[in-house]
Amino acid sequence: METNQSAQPRQAAQPAKKKAKAGWKRSTAAFSRWLHTYLSMLSFVVVLFFALTGITLNHAEWFDGKQVENKVDGTIPLAWVKTPDTAQIKKLEIVELLRKTYHIQGYVSDFLIDDQQCTLSFKGPGYSADAFISRENGQLQLTELKLGLVAVLNDLHKGRDSGKGWSWVIDLSAGFLALVSLSGLVMLFFLKKKRLNGLLLALAGGLICYLIYSFLVP
Repeated sequence: METNQSAQPRQAAQPAKKKAKAGWKRSTAAFSRWLHTYLSMLSFVVVLFFALTGITLNHAEWFDGKQVENKVDGTIPLAWVKTPDTAQIKKLEIVELLRKTYHIQGYVSDFLIDDQQCTLSFKGPGYSADAFISRENGQLQLTELKLGLVAVLNDLHKGRDSGKGWSWVIDLSAGFLALVSLSGLVMLFFLKKKRLNGLLLALAGGLICYLIYSFLVP
């Protein structure tokens, strides 16, 4: 009698464990499907942007001749640059004047000072500007180069001259795409009929990429 009584609780516990396990699988599969769906939609524009700019980067010659160069002469207040002590040169005031008066964009990549002149360089996506200021008479020579919209998008793709903020955007975008891929892989493991074929296709895709690299890349 004692043996039968102890066996009954164990037999009753087995269906409960199976039910809990099945519930965990269903909840994990549902969460993976939800995550994959909404992350895919959230990162849709990001995927499209990097896909299209991947093409434009690979065929930059299609967009040659789109650059626009502007050259401007002007003056800088002489007192800002004509001083024996280079530490007294009004760097901030010069930069702000160039931005306000000549609509210079980008960040200051260089501000060089020698005995004859000050040289400033501005950089931005698809954009550059160089200013040469005589310390003797305050004369300004400014050259601005705009490479066009496609060059801007290409530089954003590469994160070149786009600042730390955009660098964070690239990192977050990469994280989103990684989560989309991983959530899709988790979903696959819960699809019994498609699991093996899906994994084989994933392995085949990796092998194809390796073979393409091996045969086509010098």
